[in-house]
Amino acid sequence: MSKRKHTKFIHEGNYVAEVDVELLEEPEGWSPYLSLEDAYRLDDVREALRRDDVKTAAKYSRVFSLTPLAV
Repeated sequence: MSKRKHTKFIHEGNYVAEVDVELLEEPEGWSPYLSLEDAYRLDDVREALRRDDVKTAAKYSRVFSLTPLAV
């Protein structure tokens, strides 16, 4: 089994979070895939952003605020 780092982006409302995860690759079966811990971390960040709880989301990721542009 090999591991490689990857960045997942989560967009909820006016926020985007960058979450660093490890993708697990195996020569057999379905791959690449996330560990259970990384999958739960993504869910926690998504739920925190839905509640506008940026402080909690920032514990597990880098959070950015989106600003609409008037063109």
